[in-house]
Amino acid sequence: MLVPKQIFLTKGRGYHKERLASFELALRSAGIAEQNLVYVSSIFPPNCKLISRRSGQAKLLAGQICFCVMARNDTNEPNRLISSSIGLAMPADKGMHGYLSEHEGYGQNAMVSGDYAEDLAAEMLATTLGIDFNLDQSWDEKKQVFRMSGKIVRTDNITQTAVGPKDGRWVTTVAAAVMIMEWQEREG
Repeated sequence: MLVPKQIFLTKGRGYHKERLASFELALRSAGIAEQNLVYVSSIFPPNCKLISRRSGQAKLLAGQICFCVMARNDTNEPNRLISSSIGLAMPADKGMHGYLSEHEGYGQNAMVSGDYAEDLAAEMLATTLGIDFNLDQSWDEKKQVFRMSGKIVRTDNITQTAVGPKDGRWVTTVAAAVMIMEWQEREG
């Protein structure tokens, strides 16, 4: 079975007169344009290590199939603010899985979009761990509850924003959690 042993977070943006080309330039900016990307759902595997973008990119080969959780947004509307965010929530027990979330926002700055994605991931993990919290609390209040429980050790996000160019070109934002895979035989 394929099991991600490492994950890195990355982001980028690209501008071009063609929509697809702006996506390609955003992937280049994120350092993952040379891989064949396969989008997967949002589990941060047990015993997986979060590594730096630089370390992760060094492990990638051109043309390889690369699994990732990706948020992608684009616009050619002048002055339109867009964002792409990946949220992360890791449990204190490394033998348990965590969560990644993706969010594409309009009119949200990096802080608002990133906090939203981080909140989504933390809520998914909290409900799995049985942490009692109020859904209507602010993110800062929930973050304190999660930390005080001792069951969630880290929450984070990576966010890319952009504003639609006045000349009508396309801009694309991407944020991704890129998985470094290792083949592992199933025991038993």
